[in-house]
Amino acid sequence: MNTLQNVHAEVRRLADPEKAKLLQRFFKTGPGQYGEGDVFAGITVPAIRKLVGKYRDISLGDTVKLLQSPVHEERLLALLMLVEKCRRGDDATRKRIYGLYLKNTRFINNWDLVDLSAGHVVGAYLDGTDRAPLYRLARSKSLWERRIAILATFYDIRQGRPDHTLALADELLSDRHDLIHKAVGWMLREVGKRCSPDTLREFLRTRYRAMPRTMLRYAIERFPAGERAAYLSGTIG
Repeated sequence: MNTLQNVHAEVRRLADPEKAKLLQRFFKTGPGQYGEGDVFAGITVPAIRKLVGKYRDISLGDTVKLLQSPVHEERLLALLMLVEKCRRGDDATRKRIYGLYLKNTRFINNWDLVDLSAGHVVGAYLDGTDRAPLYRLARSKSLWERRIAILATFYDIRQGRPDHTLALADELLSDRHDLIHKAVGWMLREVGKRCSPDTLREFLRTRYRAMPRTMLRYAIERFPAGERAAYLSGTIG
C-alpha cells in the first residue's frame, strides 16, 4: 500500500546533496532572495514525474500534507499529483483540489511550482466560469499568487482564448518583480504563438514603451529580428 511514509523514504533514497546545493543556488534560496530558506533534496524533475505515477493513488489528504513539506521536491511531487488527480477526477474532485490549491498557496512558493501546476489546476477548473478569482490573485501582495494568476491563463491560451491573459497582463504591467515581468512576457509570447501574432502586436502597440524591458523582450522573442529591434528602440508606430 502506498503511504506518505513511503513517499518520504523514496525522496530520501533519491536525494543527491551535491545537486541540492546547485538547485539551492539556481532557485535563489539565499537571504533576501525570492526562494529564501527553501530546502532541496537534489532530485531531477523526470525522477519526480516517475514518482507521480508510482504514488498517484495516495489520498488527497496525504497529498496536501506532502504539499506542506519543507522539502521543495516533495512540494513539487504533491503539485504534480494534484495535476494528475485533476486530470483523472470528476467535477467534484477538481473543485475540491482547486479549493485546496488556493488555501495552500504559501507552499506554492517558487516559479517552477507555479508554472507546472497553475494552468492545469486553477486555469482548467475556472474554464467557462467567472474569472474574478484570477484578478484577485493578480492584486495579491504575494509574488507567487500574482504569478499563479497569469500562469493560470496558459490553459486559455492553449484553447486559443487570449482575452484574460491580455487583461491580466494589463493588471500586472506595473508590477515591480522580475519574476512577474518574465511570466507576463512569456504568456504574451504564447498568445502570439498559439492565438494570433496580430493580437499580440495590437496589445503591444499602445503599451510596449511602458512595459518593463524584460517583459517586452520575452513577449517579442518570436518576432523577426528587425521587428524586435524596432520595439526595443521604441520606433514601432
